[in-house]
Order: sequence, then structure tokens, then C-alpha cells
Amino acid sequence: MGKLCLLVRAVSLLLVLVSSPEPVLASPSPPPARRRYGSIFSLGDSYADTGNGPVAFGWHSIANPVMRPPYGSTFFGRPTGRNCDGRLPIDFLAESLGLPLVPPFLARNGTATFRRGANFAVGGATALDTSFFHRWDPPGGSVFPLNTSLGVQMRWFESLKPSLCGTTKQCKELFGRSLFFVGAFGVNDYLLSLVAKSIDEVRSFVPGVVRTISMAVERLIRHGATTLVIPGVIPLGCAPPVLVTFADPDPAGYDPRTGCLKAINDLAAHHNALLREALRELQAKQHPAGAVTVVYADFFRPVIEMVTSPAKFGFEDDVLTLCYGGPGRFNYNKQVFCGDPGSIRCRDPSARLFWDGVHLTEAAYRHVAAGWLSSIESPGSSAGAGTNRTMAPTALGRLL
Repeated sequence: MGKLCLLVRAVSLLLVLVSSPEPVLASPSPPPARRRYGSIFSLGDSYADTGNGPVAFGWHSIANPVMRPPYGSTFFGRPTGRNCDGRLPIDFLAESLGLPLVPPFLARNGTATFRRGANFAVGGATALDTSFFHRWDPPGGSVFPLNTSLGVQMRWFESLKPSLCGTTKQCKELFGRSLFFVGAFGVNDYLLSLVAKSIDEVRSFVPGVVRTISMAVERLIRHGATTLVIPGVIPLGCAPPVLVTFADPDPAGYDPRTGCLKAINDLAAHHNALLREALRELQAKQHPAGAVTVVYADFFRPVIEMVTSPAKFGFEDDVLTLCYGGPGRFNYNKQVFCGDPGSIRCRDPSARLFWDGVHLTEAAYRHVAAGWLSSIESPGSSAGAGTNRTMAPTALGRLL
């Protein structure tokens, strides 16, 4: 019963939350356009959702704080459906290409809107289909959110495709000049699973999650995609809601360097290691060699660096504390959300790593995007030494 109640609370929270230290990408005016890519297509969860969530969740969005201030206040001056005070990594990367910010697919204003790209990402989306999680539903009803999984997003992309290109040649030309983002997927799969399953049980799900992501990437390649960027997951054991919800009574359960939960970060690192390997294998299968570029984007290491060296990135020392939240440890309170009466507001979002829960601030995403541009790792490169099996970096900037 305890785990069921926790699952219900976790899903309720999910429904609400989804609905280089130099700021090289900080300028509101993008740098001169790089002409190699003409469009971006993105699939993912709340780390990439530019406005699909409020549409997908319909009436639930009435109570969704993401559609009220202070969301969007840092850059847009209004809520946009992003789970952030401003821009996401996908926004910074679009700016670096001189492209418009990628429009959310579900907020359709005619297919012409998507000639320069489309975003299918939805906050709360999982890699695995919802049928996997329905096995844990309470008798008489489901507590799982709407069906917005990676498979569903792939079908949305395939439904849009005929309006973008009519022949194989046209699709090859269009998608050959497009940048595809797939992810980050996995965060919601693991967090939803952890409230009902042990860490060892959830670890056994990782190969299936990674296989689902890899199969989607391969499917996009068959559609004509030639450059694909696949982010790993963040160190989930550092996220304030995770630190509170899954608090370990044993001090040995925490990394003394970061204060993060070791077991949950190990789970995230395991996902990333398997994902890198799957993408490396996928890259090796492409013929002729060099015709397709599959790029792994490290989401884990940049966040760990910001946690261990906050001052280097302009963050305050209590780096694990939420910018916006409620009374409680790390400013996390499952009863109080961003903008609610009684919510706690930070003085300067740019001095904070975490925004409203597992989501980061625009300042943090700027650093992540800058790192991706300067040293995104390519699975096609030779592996280096170390437990992370770090691969030789391929600058995304060179690909762009």
C-alpha cells in the first residue's frame, strides 16, 4: 500500500512538472547562421519539450504551473510550456544554427510551421510504452500519465513526414540536411519504476530502455536521417526530489564529493554506458562509412561538474537547493509548486543549478549546450580509458 501511495504521488508530481563556464551561447542574438542544417527534429521528454506538454495533458494543464509565471521569466518573459525559467539545450543549439526555435508539434498551426523542424518531445514521456507501466496500476484504474512514449512520438513524426516530402529523393534531401535529437529518454522510465520496484529490479529494465532508444534511432536513419544526437540521462541521484523521496538512512549511500545518492547515480551511469555502447554498435553498422553520424551527448558529466564546482559556473554553494520550491529540504515540497502561494523563490535563477525539481535552470542548460557544442562524444570514435569508457570527442560545432 505504501508503494502504491508513493506511486500515485509520484505520478501526480509528474503530471504537474511535465505539463565551459563562459556563456558562449548566452547572447539573445544568435551568431551568424551555419548553413549545413536547415531544420531540427526533436523527440524527448521535459528536457526538450518546447510546449507539447500542456497540449498533451489537456485539462490537467489547468493546474499545471508550467503555464504560469515564473516559468519562462528569464528569457521569454512569459510561460511557453517549457519546464524551465528560460531556454532548453535544444533552444541554444537551434540558435547556434541560426534556426528558429523548434516549434512543438502538438501546437499545430499548419504544416508550413514545420518546414524548419518540429519538436515531438513531451514532458513526462518514457522510452518504454505505457503498457510496461500499467502492470503496476491500482485495481480499478490507471495512475499512469497519457501515452506520449518514444514510440508514440515516432508515429507523430511519421504522420508529419508525408506533408514535408513526397518522394524518397525529397525525404533524403530534407532529412539529410536536418539535425535529429532523440532524448534524453530514460529519466521517467526509472523514476516511475523506482517508486514501485527495488533499485536492482529497475536496473534490470535498463537494457530494454536502451534497446528501445537504439531502435528508434535506427528507424529514423531508415527514414533518411544522417546526423543524430542522442543525450544520456542526468545524474538522477543529485536531483532534489530524488534526494528527498529516496533518502537513504545510511550515510554511506551518499557520494561524499557531491552529496548525491550513489545507487541512483550508478543506475544513471549504467544507462549511459549501455547507451554509448549501443550507439557505437549502430554507428559501426552504417554503410558506407561516414554516411551517417550518430553522436552521444553527455548529460551526466556536465551536471556532476556543476555540482562539485558550483563557483566555477557562477552557482551558489548550496547547489542542490531548488531555485523555486516550497518549505522543506532542498526547497522541495511535493505539496507546493513553482508560483504557488507559499512557494519559495530564489533571488537569481542564474545562480542556481536546479529550477523546479529534476529540471535545470536556463543557466545550467546553457553550460550543458556549450559543452555539447565543444566536445560531444561520438560513438564512432575509439574508446578511451577509464570507468566511463570516455570516447574521443567529436566537436558538434564541426558537424554543424
